[in-house]
Amino acid sequence: MSEQSLYERLGGVFAIAAVVDHFSDAVVRNPIVGQQSNNPALREWHTQNLGRLPGLKFMRTLWVCNVAGGPFEYTATVPGSTVLGLEEAHRRLHISPDEFDEVAAELGRTLDAVGVPEQEKGEVLAAFAAHKDEVTQGYRG
Repeated sequence: MSEQSLYERLGGVFAIAAVVDHFSDAVVRNPIVGQQSNNPALREWHTQNLGRLPGLKFMRTLWVCNVAGGPFEYTATVPGSTVLGLEEAHRRLHISPDEFDEVAAELGRTLDAVGVPEQEKGEVLAAFAAHKDEVTQGYRG
């Protein structure tokens, strides 16, 4: 008997979509990276572009499903250097390493809120953290 994939252990696409939905809404409200952010690009996105949030939730769901070993393939709207690369989609947002860490912390709080077990939580956060350098490439310190 083979070990289940992270995708399967998370509960599949519907469970992942629920986590992404909760997480995405929490990021919008987050005072550091959301609507009140000191980063003008993040503040603008979270106040002026919320009409795109449903699509972003969809893309985030595909990304998590793909990175977790599920049967869905993520295709970036703004391709990066790798299939799951995120640098080009985030470059104009000028995300700092500290802002990235706050988004990761929000993801951790979301995973706790929905009861994701510690092992799976750690794997999701590790997959997210693996893309920190890409996401923060546009930061201008």
